[in-house]
Amino acid sequence: MTSRHEVRVGWGDQLFESLMWHNPTHVTTMPSTYQELYKENYRHYQHYWLEYQYRFTHWFGLGMMLDGSGVQWDEVVRDGQGIELSREKNHHFYNLVVMPTMRFTYFHHEYVNLYSGLGFGMGINGGTETNAKGRHTDVGAAVNITVIGVSANYGRWFWTVDFGGMYSLKNANVIFMASSRIINVGLGARF
Repeated sequence: MTSRHEVRVGWGDQLFESLMWHNPTHVTTMPSTYQELYKENYRHYQHYWLEYQYRFTHWFGLGMMLDGSGVQWDEVVRDGQGIELSREKNHHFYNLVVMPTMRFTYFHHEYVNLYSGLGFGMGINGGTETNAKGRHTDVGAAVNITVIGVSANYGRWFWTVDFGGMYSLKNANVIFMASSRIINVGLGARF
């Protein structure tokens, strides 16, 4: 094995975030004096990540990963008929994950590799909202699971597709991510 170092960058889906944070249904059957605050116009910024791996053998590697994602929305006050009374833009949150990773390659070929992986680290959640202590930033545990990954190799360059999930939470009541990054695609180089 001549290439022990591996660097890859990629994109991952925000399925969890798009299911949890989406435009609500407005109340339209109340008097016009009734007012309610809605979170609307969600913009999901997906997961972007960078990973370095040191491959001890052709079947095992250790490394570090940095992953970032975010969601932005508007806060809108509507009356009981659903008519917009005010709009405050650019509310947001972000998740930043830093974690050591390990990868097990169980099928190794010149052109195709099949692997699984695991990572444990720290998730940092921040943004315009505050937690119970009035802080804008929270920290919790993070886990990334790659159930199966495929890499298509061409010399030192390779493309990857990973299937799994990223999870991050502070406790049972404060969940930053659950089943995020179910699908990841990446581009990398070995040297």
